[in-house]
This record gives sequence, structure tokens and C-alpha cells, in this order.
Amino acid sequence: MLTRFLLLSLFILIFVTPVLAQPKSADPQARPRKTKAEPKDAFKNWKVEVDPILTPEERAAWDTLKSDDERERFIEIVWRRRDPDPDTEENEYREAYYERLAYVNEHFASGIPGFKTDRGRIYLRFGKPDEIESHPSGGSYQRESWEGGGSTSTYPFERWWYRNLPGRSDMDVEFVDPTGSGEYRIARNPFEKDALLHLPGAGPQGIDQNAYITAAGGWGNPFSSRMKDSEFEWMDRIHFLNQPPPVSFDGLTGTSNPTPIIEDSPLNSSVKVSFFKQSDDRVLVAMTVETDNRDLVFTEQGGIPTARVNISGRITSVAGRRIGFFEDVATTTALPNELIEAKDRKSVYQKAVSLAPGRYKIDVQVRDIVSGSASVRHLGFEVPKFGANLAASSLILASVLEQISDVPVSRQFQIGDKKVIPNLTGRFHRGSPIGIYLQIYNAGIDQTTLRPSVDVEYVLLKNGQKLAGQMEDWRGTTSNGERLTLARLLDSKTLDPGAYEIEIHIRDQVTNQTLVQKAALTIEK
Repeated sequence: MLTRFLLLSLFILIFVTPVLAQPKSADPQARPRKTKAEPKDAFKNWKVEVDPILTPEERAAWDTLKSDDERERFIEIVWRRRDPDPDTEENEYREAYYERLAYVNEHFASGIPGFKTDRGRIYLRFGKPDEIESHPSGGSYQRESWEGGGSTSTYPFERWWYRNLPGRSDMDVEFVDPTGSGEYRIARNPFEKDALLHLPGAGPQGIDQNAYITAAGGWGNPFSSRMKDSEFEWMDRIHFLNQPPPVSFDGLTGTSNPTPIIEDSPLNSSVKVSFFKQSDDRVLVAMTVETDNRDLVFTEQGGIPTARVNISGRITSVAGRRIGFFEDVATTTALPNELIEAKDRKSVYQKAVSLAPGRYKIDVQVRDIVSGSASVRHLGFEVPKFGANLAASSLILASVLEQISDVPVSRQFQIGDKKVIPNLTGRFHRGSPIGIYLQIYNAGIDQTTLRPSVDVEYVLLKNGQKLAGQMEDWRGTTSNGERLTLARLLDSKTLDPGAYEIEIHIRDQVTNQTLVQKAALTIEK
């Protein structure tokens, strides 16, 4: 009996003890869970900011990452996949993207960051449109023929046009702000901007009001004969715009726009770089681009023949490191009766940047927006170091040299208080004034007059023979000698057609230093 009691006690001890050993907090909800660490805010912000260009596969892969080390590695891979030139230290696509990000946050924010808006997402994916039609206040609007014609009043809206996108061309995108809050949304049809939509009789002529209202609630434009206005085209367009761009790009501009076939449709363009002292360690570098108007396509814009050219440039160091990037759309206009004459002229564009002394390279692409004709110019240059000795800027032969009295709308071609439009070819018609612009730095000061004492002579030569000379008159100058400006218009009426050379001889009477600046020019009939 005792033996059976001991065995029963042992049995109870074996099977009951583990139960008694369990802690009171055995609730499954209280057990530790297998969780991955939340990413730091920097990684969360990166994911949100670059989401417009991430592919579905990249988004899915991001969600599987378990540590910040993995996330850092993932970010490196994302940018490397998009690097147009992996052999260089810089990633041009990444830099261009962050430039776009700063732009959209500055210009498209509306209670939410600019990169979260419809305009911001499209701009981040596809870059600056080739054309923008903006109606920031809405109001009176004349409908296009494909919108039914007639006049109406609209909400604020914008219409963007891309000539070429990856796999697409002639892409219109319309954004509407019906609340007036500044947040523009992609429109499903061209009627969303119509503020008088429900006002009887305010629709396009010949269109039933009920049919017009019905169309405004759907996709596309059923009243248009254009293929691009069909319901399915609009739906497909919105779907395309909501997809990230393919992981490929233009090696020059860092955008996903394909490079035109330059060999088949070239433009005649030229680039010149000029240098002006800004401070002891910075130089203002003016890059001037000139194109022949005869190569451009002029189309009617508000009754005025207008040509549009997209100009983009990339500045790199000798090591290939990207220093700067710019892109702009330049326009040239002419009155209808002046079009033939205008085609014989040239169009000039200028971009000025501040650089440190050293060697650089600039790649400039010029593209006609309508025809797609383009040219690319590659130019190496050395930014000089203007030290303490007598020095001079680049000598500019100018087709326009004017005093600026008021604050200009555009600072393009502005150097100091002068408007200077360079003549890159150096060709002037007989009778046209020849503009000459030059800056002199670090001139000595005469202690008697407390003014610079510098002799400057303009010398015109033909076939090496001196034809004329003219001295610069410094009386009345208030300069302290750090910067003297030479700006003159020379008369060409008495000059025979042919090749000439202009020399500017500079002699500092105080330090006895001398300089000579030269430029070639041609006088035409």
C-alpha cells in the first residue's frame, strides 16, 4: 500500500510540477514577439521622397529589409541602377532628382509638400515640360476648337506638354485647382476646369448641356475628333503618368527624355565662355549659346511666329565630378512681316554661374522643341585666378551694349550696370556699332589724385597695319582701381568689308604693368 502511494505521489510530481512552474503571465498576448526594428526617420523620409521613381519591385524589396545596414545598401543600389555614367564619382541622375525635389517643394507646395502633389510627382518623374500654359487665377477663357469653342470662366489650371517621354510622344497633361487652394490635380477630362459647368447655356455651342455635364463626369472628350482625346487614351495617359519612369536616361541631361538623333537633324550652334572677377576666389563664368534662326521652326503663338529651343548644360570638373546643371526653354519671336529677315539672324542665350579657378568641361545640348533637331557641343575651359596683379576679364565683342537704368525683368546678359549681348561670330554689318566690353582689375592708385592712373588705347588693325587708335578718358571716374569697366561703341560706317583685329593696350602708370587683349572681327556689307 505504501509502495502504491509513493508511485502515485511521484506521478503527480512529474506531471504537475511543470504546470506549477509556469509564470502567472502565460497569456499569449504577453509573450515576446518577433518584430523587425523600425527604420530611422532618415530612411522613412528617403522612401517617401523618392517613391515617385521607385518601381513596384523596389517598393516590395524595401518592405522586406530588416536593418538600417540593409536599407543603406538598398539605397546605394537604387541610385546605381540609374547612374548614367558609373565611371564618374558623381551620380548625375541623383543630383538632378534632388534639384527637381527642391524645385517642386518650393513651387508646388499647397498645405502638403510639393513632392506629394500631382504636379510634383509628374515633375519628379519626367522633368520640366517642354511647354507650360498657366492660368493661375482662372477666369475668362477661350475654349480651344477641340474643346467645343466659345468662351467660359475657369478654375485655376495648367496644361503641360511633353514632346518626348520614354515610349510616348506629344503628351498633354492638364492640372486643375477647383478649390483655389493651390493644390492642382490631374484632370480626367478637359471640362473639369470649367467653373460654369452647371450654368445653363454656358457650355460649348452645339453641345447639349446635359451631355456636356455627363462628359465632365467621365474620361476624355467625346466631342473631339482628335485620337488623343478619346476616353481610353485619357485613361491610358493617366495610367502611364502614374508609373515610375524606366530605369534609363539621357546621358547628358540626366533626365529620362531620349536624346534626339543629332546626326540626322543638326542645329548650327556655338558656345563661348567668358570670365569676370567676382571675388578673390570666385569667378563669374558667362556661357553664351548662339543658334542660327534658319534652323529653327517658327509656329504661330497668339498670332506671332515663335520658335522654342530647349537648352541644357552640364558642367563637370577634370575628374568628371558634376559641378552644375542647368536647363531652360528660350524663345525667339518675330512679327509676321519680319519673319524672313529674322531667319537670317541669330538667337543668343546666356547662363552665368559662379566657379572657383580651375579646369572644367561643359556639355551643352540645344534642341528645337517642335522639330527635335539638336546639337551637342563639348567645350573645355580654364577659369583664371585673378590675383593681386593687373588683370583683365574676357574681351567681349557685343551686338548690344546698353546702360541698365531700371531693375531688369531678366538678368540674362547683365554684367554690372550694363546689358551686354555678345556677338560670338564677330561678324558685324557695315554701319552697325561694334560693342566692346572689358573689365580691368587691381589697377594701382595714384597717391596724388587718389584715382587709378591707367592708359588704355583701342587699336584697330587690318592685315597687321594700324588703322585707328583711341584713348580711354578716365576723367570723372570714382573707381578705387579694384574694377575699371571699359564699355564703348565703335563706329563701323567708314570701315571697308573685310577681316579686322581689335587690340586693347593697357598700361598701369603706377605699377608699370601692361596687358594686351585681342579679338578678331569681320565687317560685312
